[in-house]
Amino acid sequence: MSAEQQNNEEVTIDLRRLFILIRKHIISILIWMIGLGLIAYGVAEYVLVPKYTASTQLLVNRKSADANQAYTNQQADINAVTTYKDIITSNVILKGASKYLANPVTLVKKATPAKKAVYKTNDDGTRALVKKAVNAKPAVYKRESKSYSISPSELASAVSVTTTTSSQVFTLSATAETPAKAQAIANAVAKEFKEQIPKIMDVNNVTIVAEAPKGTKSFPNVKMITAVGVLAGLVISLLIIIIKDLSDTTVREDSFMTNELGLTNLGEIASITMPKDWTFTAKTAEKRGSSRRRV
Repeated sequence: MSAEQQNNEEVTIDLRRLFILIRKHIISILIWMIGLGLIAYGVAEYVLVPKYTASTQLLVNRKSADANQAYTNQQADINAVTTYKDIITSNVILKGASKYLANPVTLVKKATPAKKAVYKTNDDGTRALVKKAVNAKPAVYKRESKSYSISPSELASAVSVTTTTSSQVFTLSATAETPAKAQAIANAVAKEFKEQIPKIMDVNNVTIVAEAPKGTKSFPNVKMITAVGVLAGLVISLLIIIIKDLSDTTVREDSFMTNELGLTNLGEIASITMPKDWTFTAKTAEKRGSSRRRV
């Protein structure tokens, strides 16, 4: 027998042995898989702190009446997306967003200063009202969301930007502990970026395409973690079974005695199956002994 044939035979025998072990310990393997799967599910569902992600889209585009100039501007805007990706996560933008999140209000109507009434003097010396007096009115603000105390460094770790090749649109995503917080962070950073970009780049070409909705759960992936737990149960149970089998020194086949130890096989003793009602007592042994002596 060649070495290659011997190796193939050993592989076949090992696979057959593995199949026998799996069939023999199938119940314990299933217990391991179900047990670790339930543990993984419990950890993912009740122990790990969930994270939620909200995303908003921004468009880089400047308007132009000239068709040739519009194409040039479009190419310039596509190239600017990479630069804007770095600017939107810079400390300048994140500082402003942090201040806005601490007091998320938007000016709806500016304050009106008080004005005195204006009179004119007629020819007969009487005074006539030209313009009525106006009372001072405070500015009107609209609260956008709940206040959040988030430092710029925390915002830097919570915000990420995704761009697509040859696209003027890029996506700003924010991750937080609650759906509302993720939404507030994404919208605050996008708003601050839109307001600051004309000052930084001297061009007003950023539009918020769609504000971020409430965040959706992005971590943990319960199904994936549960599947990993089930797979881990399968692997661990198989490893334990294989290690126990390899450490078992019981001789299972005659070939081990002859091939490995070099011993000669003198014969085999067949297994004897006794009747269920058969019992061995001292009287039975004495009778059998006497009968043998008479023979």
